[in-house]
Amino acid sequence: MVILFIISLISMVLCFYVAKYRHANKTLWVLAALLIGPLAIPFVFFSKPVTSHS
Repeated sequence: MVILFIISLISMVLCFYVAKYRHANKTLWVLAALLIGPLAIPFVFFSKPVTSHS
């Protein structure tokens, strides 16, 4: 159980930093990593930057 928690935590951190670098929605990708774990990491690389429509 502890190993699963550590893997999920690492994938959340990785998704956060990749989303930050790609200017994507960081909250969305951290939650995705929380729900599906390491499977979210490849998908965050395909994320599009957040644009403002002001």
